[in-house]
Amino acid sequence: MYTSKIAAFALLVQGMLAAPTTTPTFKNHGTISGWDGVNHEHKGTVTQVTDQSYKPDTSIKMVQIYDSGYTGRYHSEVYKKDVYKVGDDGFYGFAFRLDPKWDITHGQSYNIAQFISNLKDSPENTCKDDWIPSGMIWVEKDQLYIRSKGGNMCKSTLKKFKIGTVKPGEWHQVVLQVKWRSDATGYYKVWFDGNQAVEESNIITTYHDNSKKYGFQFRTGLYANGWHDDKKNEGSQGTRTLWVDEISIGQSYDDVVPSQK
Repeated sequence: MYTSKIAAFALLVQGMLAAPTTTPTFKNHGTISGWDGVNHEHKGTVTQVTDQSYKPDTSIKMVQIYDSGYTGRYHSEVYKKDVYKVGDDGFYGFAFRLDPKWDITHGQSYNIAQFISNLKDSPENTCKDDWIPSGMIWVEKDQLYIRSKGGNMCKSTLKKFKIGTVKPGEWHQVVLQVKWRSDATGYYKVWFDGNQAVEESNIITTYHDNSKKYGFQFRTGLYANGWHDDKKNEGSQGTRTLWVDEISIGQSYDDVVPSQK
């Protein structure tokens, strides 16, 4: 009896050691406080407001303004550091709302969430780029997309998946489940407004990092990357505005779904 109990305990410990690591738990109810940082570039702003929210009583409003004489980037985001390293599993959720007057007739990209790390000093980064994103979620016209990207930092593997249709002026919620792997054993599952929209197995979701040294940030807000990458603003809407609320990082769907009570 005693020997069998020891054997059972040993198996339990083995299972615990073999279990995948998980991301830290984080919750934010639409406030500026609690983040590791706020990033607003050029004329962009990030403010806490009370006139719009997914749940009472606050949300975070992000604004970016196009400037034809400016060549830098257009981030207006909040971020949390070290939400994952290669090999981790996690769930991530947030609610967002595009401005009711958001122009959906032009196809430039507006990023609303991303995972990113400064990988310049990584020995696997032979091209010596600095801030490299893995997963990104963005809006093109009235469609929401997500990408997986990883493997070799300089010759990465990228896949793009459509999530669903976005309606300006309405709140939407996104939940993302990820197995962060630098080989083809990664996994994405996305729920959009409570419905499963994407499920992809055997994909590469992050970059090689044998040392498991580099933690990735989770950023959400507005990054008008199309303005920078295309070196122009398509159309006449030079100001873009969105709100985010109920942002969470956890170990299960119920940890992070914005509609949770």
